[in-house]
Amino acid sequence: MSVAAAAPPPLAARAAAVGGSPVRDILSVVGRPGVINFAGGLPAPELFDGAGVAAAFRDVLADTPARALQYATTEGEPALRSALAERTTVRGLPTGADDLIVTTGSQQALSLLAQSLVDPGDTVLVERPCYLAAIQAFTFAGARVVAVPGDEEGVDPVELDRYTARLRPKLFYSVPTFQNPTGRTVPLHRRLALAEVAARRGLWLVEDDPYGELRFEGERVPWISALDAAADRTVLLGSFSKVMAPGLRLGWLRAPAALLRACTVAKQAADLHTPTVNQLAAARYLADRDLDAHVRRVAAAYGQRRDALLDGLPGALPEGTVWTRPEGGMFVWARLPEGYDTAGALPRAVAHDVAYVPGAPFHCDAPDPSTLRLCFVTHTPDEIRVGLERLARVWP
Repeated sequence: MSVAAAAPPPLAARAAAVGGSPVRDILSVVGRPGVINFAGGLPAPELFDGAGVAAAFRDVLADTPARALQYATTEGEPALRSALAERTTVRGLPTGADDLIVTTGSQQALSLLAQSLVDPGDTVLVERPCYLAAIQAFTFAGARVVAVPGDEEGVDPVELDRYTARLRPKLFYSVPTFQNPTGRTVPLHRRLALAEVAARRGLWLVEDDPYGELRFEGERVPWISALDAAADRTVLLGSFSKVMAPGLRLGWLRAPAALLRACTVAKQAADLHTPTVNQLAAARYLADRDLDAHVRRVAAAYGQRRDALLDGLPGALPEGTVWTRPEGGMFVWARLPEGYDTAGALPRAVAHDVAYVPGAPFHCDAPDPSTLRLCFVTHTPDEIRVGLERLARVWP
């Protein structure tokens, strides 16, 4: 006699409540040949140092194959951690190898922090707009994600103080240098004020810096993590994805000792460790090659691509549109006049073989439907000009 099968148990509430990445969804639609894609935050593949990375892998596999193919410690390979600590120290934040762990991309670092700091129902403060994968990571951990008001210089410290006093959040998350999605950079005077609020109010401050080395104009601004006011409560995230190759999936997390231990335990549960061979190859690359010279070449090319985008935007977007002018990084943020709906216009853009990201996914509160993000690094200046000609045909 056959027995009717019962339905399996439902998904966890957090899995059912958190949607996928709208950027990933757009990329799956516009991946066909001929589309000029301003949507993805994809580094330019023709600028990768493929020969240098390949040589590093060959040397590691030739010299230490058993070690390269073996399990490693959760914290990360000592050679890579030492190299990362040295690079961080040179850039103004004294760091030892034991102050950081290697992660599988800086996205994993966000997940580890969410697991280590956030209990369901806790409040997390973010920028408005905010890197959408951070919103996902904190929401998946059960956090209430709240955006703090700001302006063209980033989050307003007075508002951060007010929100912290009222909501008693666990942390404030920020991309203060060449922010995703706006491209803006928080100036030093405001970084000092944000650090002072975090110290006075007892707040963790998470500083995500995947783009900071990609500066092609202006002077470098010190990390918030390097400021004395909140040195005991800052977390710094970094990544090789934008300066070496995203396919390596190599990031790192620098934090005070107790939080670093908690993140290490969370990483043990997630993946034991980041792939050994990738870590050793990156360490060999840093030892044998000049990564800083490579980054300067990449940044110079990205600067030309930004200029091509900015030069063409007046003819590609409706009259009255305003946009940011980033000094580095990968993104320009635009706001069209009231009444335009960039999400509603996206199908027309795809029909014209061009794509962008509507601004709505970057908000954890009421979105501005007239906003959009454009990535300027993936295509050459000539391709950018063609893409903008197509984009001009989208708006009624």
